[in-house]
Amino acid sequence: MNSFTFTYPTKVYFGENAAKDNLPQELKKYGNTVLLTYGGGAIKKNGIYDEIVSILNECGKRVVEFGGIMSNPTYKKVCEGIALAK
Repeated sequence: MNSFTFTYPTKVYFGENAAKDNLPQELKKYGNTVLLTYGGGAIKKNGIYDEIVSILNECGKRVVEFGGIMSNPTYKKVCEGIALAK
């Protein structure tokens, strides 16, 4: 096997208004385009989608939507997302 390093940092915020209070500061660290991925659409039914898109728009981010993502997506599906984000 070839040598490699894999890093997968994750920061999770909990609590009421966690997205509104923390996402704008986190977004400053990244580029102008956000790939918003989700599965079957429950995120749109429960209001989270609208909340996140609103925050992203307020922060001047371009939102690229990629729905229908399954658990453990295939390499092909990941490549589709990469192409959308470019």
